[in-house]
Amino acid sequence: MSRAPAENPFASNASLDQNPFDASDPFSDPTSTRSAAPDTRAADLERRERDLAAREAELNRRAEHIKTHGRNNWPPFFPLIYHDISAEVAEEHRTTVTRLYQIWLLLILTLIINFVACLFILLAGAPDGGKDLGGSITYMPIIAVTSFLLWYRPIYNGYMKEQALYYYIFFFFGGWHLLFSIYMIIGIPSTGSAGIIQTVQAFSQGHLVAGILGTIASVGWTLQGVGLGFYYRQTWAHHTQAGHTFEKAKGELATHGAKSYFSRGA
Repeated sequence: MSRAPAENPFASNASLDQNPFDASDPFSDPTSTRSAAPDTRAADLERRERDLAAREAELNRRAEHIKTHGRNNWPPFFPLIYHDISAEVAEEHRTTVTRLYQIWLLLILTLIINFVACLFILLAGAPDGGKDLGGSITYMPIIAVTSFLLWYRPIYNGYMKEQALYYYIFFFFGGWHLLFSIYMIIGIPSTGSAGIIQTVQAFSQGHLVAGILGTIASVGWTLQGVGLGFYYRQTWAHHTQAGHTFEKAKGELATHGAKSYFSRGA
């Protein structure tokens, strides 16, 4: 029986004519590597230049603002006070103060909607429409300013400084605002409120626009009142846990006086 010839283990099937360095490997092309690197560096430098230009513009804007208004930044259209929750309020209380600020903003929006609703109640021929419109106009500046100064700003300062006096100011005037919210939700004719009673009357008389606006206003009064009530209770629990007392509040008032209300220092 014939035997097959033994295979040479050192034999190679590769052609000796093939240059092993001719493979199409991108890394073997030094030209492509050199051209890609400058493009990357140029894009990175351009991005850094844009970032630096944006930062410089922001710093110039802040410097100009401080030159004109000092550190005051609120309200944005005419800065009178400094207001920055993230910078002045401790991290564990920022959410609470932010929610209270949002409730105050909702109050402002509700005051505007209430005014528009009272205007349409007047146009619908309500006998006391003139009184409602006049009352709603009066509420807008008075409630907007007093609510900010008498319950929002005190609780902002309270969480910032942790002084008992601010908490008690908030509890007193915040409590009155809760009662005012209930009053506005009811919507008694001639009181300047487009609340529930006014809304039901508008719908029953076929005045859909006035009824819809009254519904929105009633929902706004309810949401801001319920929201304030929730955080009123939460703030009461915090102030009790922190050990604030009425005696401490009286001592702080005697020590610092009313000027501490307007300052950011202790």
